[in-house]
Amino acid sequence: MSFINTSNLRGDVMGGLTAGIVALPLALAFGEASGAGPIAGLYGAIIVGFLAALFGGTGSQISGPTGPMVVVFAGVYATLGGNPALVFSAVVLAGLLQIAFGIMKVGQLIRLVPYPVVSGFMSGIGVIIIALQTSRLFGHEPETSGTIGALEAIPGAVADPNMIALAIGVITLAIVFTWPKNLGKFVPAPLAALVIATIISVLFSGAPILGDVPTGLPSFILPAFERESILIVLEAAFLLALLGAIDSLLTSLVADNMTRTRHNSDQELIGQGIGNSVAGLFGGVPGAGATMRTVINIRSGGQFKISGMVHGLILLAVALVLAPFASLIPHAALAGILIKVGNDIIDWSYLKRAHRGPRWDLILMALVLGLTVFVDLITAVAVGVVLAALAFIKQLSEEQLKRLNVTEREIESDEERALLASSNGAVTLFDFGGPLSFGAAADLGHHVREKANGNAKVLILDFERVPFLDLSAAKAVETIVEDASALGKTLFVSGVNEDVDKVLHGLEVAPLIPDENWFKDRRLALTQAVATVEKIKADLPESAATATS
Repeated sequence: MSFINTSNLRGDVMGGLTAGIVALPLALAFGEASGAGPIAGLYGAIIVGFLAALFGGTGSQISGPTGPMVVVFAGVYATLGGNPALVFSAVVLAGLLQIAFGIMKVGQLIRLVPYPVVSGFMSGIGVIIIALQTSRLFGHEPETSGTIGALEAIPGAVADPNMIALAIGVITLAIVFTWPKNLGKFVPAPLAALVIATIISVLFSGAPILGDVPTGLPSFILPAFERESILIVLEAAFLLALLGAIDSLLTSLVADNMTRTRHNSDQELIGQGIGNSVAGLFGGVPGAGATMRTVINIRSGGQFKISGMVHGLILLAVALVLAPFASLIPHAALAGILIKVGNDIIDWSYLKRAHRGPRWDLILMALVLGLTVFVDLITAVAVGVVLAALAFIKQLSEEQLKRLNVTEREIESDEERALLASSNGAVTLFDFGGPLSFGAAADLGHHVREKANGNAKVLILDFERVPFLDLSAAKAVETIVEDASALGKTLFVSGVNEDVDKVLHGLEVAPLIPDENWFKDRRLALTQAVATVEKIKADLPESAATATS
């Protein structure tokens, strides 16, 4: 844990206070949507918000239940029949995994997930949230859990609406979408919607409400595992840990851009892990860095850890004193607030410009979105990352092979250009130009055979810009050496560094090339290649030499 900075105490208190007010209706809504109840959402916001701020690596970050985390948690809650010992075991385990991620310094790797994949699964989660809340907006509860069940319930809910609930829902949507920004500085839109909708619900009864909401401190829940459900718990824990890590680190990047600071990714994962582990022990909904609440905190003056801790304490005061009043909140109001959250999660910014960008990125984003909504998040992220990596390798390989054969015009050195020109096509130069991907290595031998024209007597493989070599590339070099020998061509190698040399010797490729055919740099290799060509010509009968020229 790093030093707690008190230099911005007033700003941090104001930022935390404002973020806490904004977080209150969201915490209740997320708790209700999770299946564990609104107070579980509040406990999660309190515990994760306070501990992630205290132990995390992003000073201005506000953490708590988020849309992506609640979607996954709600799924496991329904699958495990709402058994607290099993459900919250997954939350505790997810937190421990996040701590392990931080200790193993996985934070930097998570940031390597391509943007189309992040955009796709975040937008998919937004769609899921909207689908799950639409029936509640009309005063009905979906009969089955999951996205498909929620979508199937919508036509029936629309055909037979609870008019009071629908009116409350429409008013809530109007407030959260159109609340003036100047008023939002004093009363956040979600809080205003919650208060107004609850007053309407009291005046005009008939809409479903939350009912009894517990108050006071949470009870300790001892984690438990059962043989028949262990795989479900493990899968949920891994997904919660991964999703929470990605969600938090993306929010950390937003905070960095706003505050001109740099967060500590691995420390942030440890902080989030501690928060989720403890939240699971006390029946709290798992959380992550929350972008909207973090932005509000920063704009309200929050900069350092104290702001996130104050946010948690504000919510604790609410849980101890005001929880009974939450029993009057109508479901339709929370549904309206969550539909706005889902809408904000969808990456409209990219979708509006997607047609002007690379087509493959749009296809990948749409595929990940579809898999997120109709299959599951693990499959969506895994498929997205694999396809993005393969597409990049393919593109990189094509570019490497395109630039492999070096012509006279592409050589900057006048001396080297003159040497290559003097060979009259008898010397062919191949410059690898950087690390050899396994994708390029697959076609390397064929490409060299194709480019080494019939007149070529000497082939030069220049490794000067190759920092390392893997097995695929080394095997490709071995194929090139064997092909050159079979065709009676002389092969020179230049610019090999110590690491590449070690690989070529270790895989017994180097011994296939005579010691005198290894050169320190390309100029020496070209000089010797031209001399070799001249010697070959001198050794040939006059008629054959003329034909060769």
